[in-house]
Amino acid sequence: MNPKTAKTGSRKPLGRILKEMKLITEGDIQEALVVQRNKGGLIGEILISLGVIDSNQLSMALGVQGGMDFFDLQGKTIPPEVVNQLEATTAALFRVMPIKHEKGILTVAIADPLNVNMLDDLGFMVNAEVQGVIADEKAVDEAITRYYGTVSTTQNLTAIVDEFESKDVAGKLDLSDTEAMAHAGPVVKLLNYILFQAIRDKASDIHLEPFESDFKIRYRVDGVLYEMESPPRALAVPLISRVKVMANLDIAETRVPQDGRIELSIGGNPVDLRVSTLPTIFGESCVMRVLDRSVVALDLEKLGLRENDIEILHSIMYKPHGIVLVTGPTGSGKTTSLYSMLSEINAEETKIITTEDPVEYDIDGIVQIPINDEIGVSYQRVLRTILRQDPDVILVGEIRDRDTAQIAVEASLTGHLVFSTLHTNDAPSTITRMIDIGVEPFLLSATLDAVIAQRLVRRICKDCKQFYEPDDAVLREINLSRDAIVGKKFAYGQGCDNCNFSGYKGRLAIYEIMPITERIRRLILEEASTQKIREVVTEEGMRSLRDSGLLAVYDGITTVEEVVRETMMSG
Repeated sequence: MNPKTAKTGSRKPLGRILKEMKLITEGDIQEALVVQRNKGGLIGEILISLGVIDSNQLSMALGVQGGMDFFDLQGKTIPPEVVNQLEATTAALFRVMPIKHEKGILTVAIADPLNVNMLDDLGFMVNAEVQGVIADEKAVDEAITRYYGTVSTTQNLTAIVDEFESKDVAGKLDLSDTEAMAHAGPVVKLLNYILFQAIRDKASDIHLEPFESDFKIRYRVDGVLYEMESPPRALAVPLISRVKVMANLDIAETRVPQDGRIELSIGGNPVDLRVSTLPTIFGESCVMRVLDRSVVALDLEKLGLRENDIEILHSIMYKPHGIVLVTGPTGSGKTTSLYSMLSEINAEETKIITTEDPVEYDIDGIVQIPINDEIGVSYQRVLRTILRQDPDVILVGEIRDRDTAQIAVEASLTGHLVFSTLHTNDAPSTITRMIDIGVEPFLLSATLDAVIAQRLVRRICKDCKQFYEPDDAVLREINLSRDAIVGKKFAYGQGCDNCNFSGYKGRLAIYEIMPITERIRRLILEEASTQKIREVVTEEGMRSLRDSGLLAVYDGITTVEEVVRETMMSG
């Protein structure tokens, strides 16, 4: 049965499905029902908490409940002609195993029943109708390995090169050929593979870089660039032209930088790509910033904030007016933190308007305005219009100059809560920066409520984490005595398949939160030095970026090296 046509009214109870799959007994069902009557909750989650099923088994049962058939892959032999319906890379990246091909319909076993939209994308890729059945997650992975072996994107490069060489494309790069190459099936497929692999590895950026004799493809994962297997140099123009076609850029113009946006669905997940092209001496270089909305966690508790940090933020976020600034270098997660705060205060009775360049996250209930200087939609112009739209909360993507800062101050003085970002090294130096931009100290003192500085540090991979006793050299690097670390844990990642042998997997934000107290307001009026402000906020209990990083080290979440790399270390 197609899951899209399943009738919700005829759904079997989840307990009965699990029992028919021989995963639980009648006694397990009755025990779960008692817990549900006493404490509430979903029956599936209760069964997991009781230890009788795991999350993968629950997913399988939910798939069956939603109208998908269950298929047991264990011990099944799949004919070669069916296996060959999918290329190895496609099967691995979609995490599906073809099991039947009849009357033009390809049936595949999938591991995630909640991601059935992926079947439409797969059908487009293989140009056929695709139906799904649910199978055990481990069994799907084992079948892919058994029938396809180790899968690499480069397995398809030879076929692509052969096709292009057969058409004698090399050396004929006039506009008509370039457009034809951009739409060629092999190029479309290869770019899709590159994008799939980037999304799977949770890359934040994809770099396509032509050089004199080679063509590099690099991904940035957890803030670090990794070079992938590279296609032949001849594919640089077709691949980058394909990206430009998808981003609605001028494919004929290769002499000036261009910016665009691609919206697409990969594996059923909505993904935004911000595209930037730049002319170099060896052709156009292209960078795609990946905004994968399916992995964005706009939740303050998931960002790395400690419990007392969240309490401080709650006291700031619900004020009726004032300015809250988030500061840090590019790529330090400022926008994610701001949107997490906006999501927290987003309610029917609160009107929130944002103005950004560009808009990074779409959130229901928030009015979002993209900046476009080319047509006169500037921060200054939009902000003045926003104030006539009766907002309660305003997000200014970035305070860039005196005019933007002045409007933010005016908005705060007229009863609005204003969030924005700034580029400074730490929280105390933000005050000096705002005054340097041109904000009068008495206005800044009256409107600024808090400054939040942040950095991103890489998390130690959970699969290869090892604890160790730091030597004196490590302690000197973080300016600590051996007595100060008694009872503290230090860890590192050995490196494994799960983290590409880097020892790290994912990132964590560390914060320096500086509420503006009456004492700090007086220092702003006096135009005190950054050093003086830093001394006072330290006395008042502000935790520095370094101290926040060290707490994460003691928790075994990150390493000393990461904290040293990402924070300003003081003596």
